[in-house]
Amino acid sequence: MSVLDAIGDTPLIRLTRITAGLTAEVHLKAEFLNPGGSVKDRAALAMVQAAEQSGELRSGGVIVEGTSGNTGVGLAMIAAQCGYRALVVVPDKSSEEKIKTLRAYGAQVVITTGGVTREDPRHVSQVAARLAAETPGGWLAGQYDNPANPGAHLATTGPEIWRQTGHRVTHFVAGVGTGGTISGAGAFLRSAGRVTVVGADPENSVYGGGDGSPYYVESIGHYVHPDTAEDVWPQSYHREIVHRIERVSDRESIEMTRRLAREEGILVGASTGTAVVAALRVAGELGPESVVVVLAPDSGRAYLSKYFDDGWLRRAGFPAPAAPGPLVADAPVTAPLLVPATSRVRDLPATGPAEVAVLVLPRSDRPISDPAPGDVIGSVPLEALRGASPDAPLTAYAQPPLPPVGTAEPAAEALARTPADAGRLAVLTDGRITGVVPRAALAALTRLAPAASNATGSRH
Repeated sequence: MSVLDAIGDTPLIRLTRITAGLTAEVHLKAEFLNPGGSVKDRAALAMVQAAEQSGELRSGGVIVEGTSGNTGVGLAMIAAQCGYRALVVVPDKSSEEKIKTLRAYGAQVVITTGGVTREDPRHVSQVAARLAAETPGGWLAGQYDNPANPGAHLATTGPEIWRQTGHRVTHFVAGVGTGGTISGAGAFLRSAGRVTVVGADPENSVYGGGDGSPYYVESIGHYVHPDTAEDVWPQSYHREIVHRIERVSDRESIEMTRRLAREEGILVGASTGTAVVAALRVAGELGPESVVVVLAPDSGRAYLSKYFDDGWLRRAGFPAPAAPGPLVADAPVTAPLLVPATSRVRDLPATGPAEVAVLVLPRSDRPISDPAPGDVIGSVPLEALRGASPDAPLTAYAQPPLPPVGTAEPAAEALARTPADAGRLAVLTDGRITGVVPRAALAALTRLAPAASNATGSRH
């Protein structure tokens, strides 16, 4: 028996505390108990075995993949066991823990720029395809379009859930990333017992009808850069299998992730938080005869520096335990002047309190009101436009994007980690830009802090 034999047959865990008031049963499929720590072990093994059988992957070969991390970990684990090399390309938004895990398995890790168009040569898929072609013995796993990905879940995950529930499962809830898990397991469960298949999706992901703008939950959803020529969906995602999709905000996902650890004793990633929020919505519509199974893709150990770190939450503007001292929100924060990056000087409003224009990538299907930092390409101090031609593009005067700070972040911490020459900072609430604050205003707050503390007591 090898480590590969430990993949699959993960248990179902009934949720008992966060389901208070619900009559339907809700069970968690604990995929984080796979040896590589995620559901992606299943697809990784199936893809490697299929490539070995077809002759695409030969002895001494190199497994190459572009991934946010989990599939790469599964492939790196399998490569170590089977004597292959692993070369994994990850976007720079992947957690530090995932990157270190890949290297621990001996994989060569290439970090590339995230948030670019699919056609951009820096895109994860482009870099992986190029490296696979250039590497002797290289084989590109291609999880997004590899039929062995959904095939793994058709053959294993779906039948396990059917068996473990005694054929009683009525609803299956899973996030949609490559689409392999929900497509394969969902197809089996639909055919076996008319099970309702529900996708869980970040609010901004296009799978559920979002605009494709950036979001904070890793390994789930579908981001689309505004300059993408064609939005290509993964062939591993069979959308006809999914009955409905529940859209879940980043805040809901992260809060549920932390609740699962502290109320159920289950440490999982935020994509599980997304799926559990969706599952509880579904369960709230059902009676005691219903059994909901929600899939938990990976462990929270891969995100200790993100969703479970209070400082990270504050920096991104998400709710976190209160911090002492004056906060960013205590300074005079003004509403941001958000304009499309394609704007010209004449497009700016004639009056208003703003001192700087924030240039936002245009998205045709929604007004520009709540951009993420990844939507922003620059900023323009309005004083720089004195004497400018009305027809001049704003990009001609653009400076770098304003450094982001969280609304509940201590002012002293925000000052310490942002450039001293940044005159203004972008204020984040729930990861979206909701304000602009002068750096000098935060500095003034920290100078006043001792006096304020003596008068009113420290904030706790």
